[in-house]
Amino acid sequence: MTYLTHFKYVFKMQYLRNAGNLFFFAIIQIMVSLGIVVGFTYLFADPTADTILYLATGAPTLILIITGLVILPQQIASSKSEGYIDFIRTWPVNRALILGADTLTWLIITVPGIAIATVCAHFIFEPGYAISWTIIPALLLISLTSIGVGYGFSYALPPQGSMALSQILVFGALMFSPINFPMERLPEWLQTLHHILPLYSMGEVMRASMAATTFTAGIEHYINLTIWLVIGFGGAILILNKK
Repeated sequence: MTYLTHFKYVFKMQYLRNAGNLFFFAIIQIMVSLGIVVGFTYLFADPTADTILYLATGAPTLILIITGLVILPQQIASSKSEGYIDFIRTWPVNRALILGADTLTWLIITVPGIAIATVCAHFIFEPGYAISWTIIPALLLISLTSIGVGYGFSYALPPQGSMALSQILVFGALMFSPINFPMERLPEWLQTLHHILPLYSMGEVMRASMAATTFTAGIEHYINLTIWLVIGFGGAILILNKK
């Protein structure tokens, strides 16, 4: 059997197993995205155009982060507890195909939240989008990095550990990551940390793609995300290949 045939069957297995929850996950992402774009404006008495643009470009980034670093790890933790991870290790297919098929499922369910948040922000606030040709590569790079990192620590840690870490990450992403606000507002030690971690780079790449006339992203952000992507997926494949 070819890799394409293997991928088709693995995707079908993964989709059928999660089909009952996928619609629910999509609804959650839509609610979160609208909460960021609309709800966060209530934190400001008179939000400026810059504030609105940060929120409008930050919402898609946070949807991808929540998918890869929160929802996915929780599903992996559940799969470990149920013995499903041990079951997929018995499949006579390349381990990268298993992750690839699962990744495609998660990519698909992020589309409604990103689309609705972007359209609503445009018509409600007119934030000043200037969509660049890099938007599709940026979305793929950010989503794959987030999912890859989620896979990495989910497979490396026990279920309780990965679920606890996912909650810490979503709290940090929402409150202490320069995604919905400029980096300069953070203390210097946290700025230094964000230059290493992928969250700041995700925000920069997304902003540069959705508001190209206002923001730019240096090549170092793309390199940072690529490194984390390789570490995450590479580590997950190594763990899945363990006997």
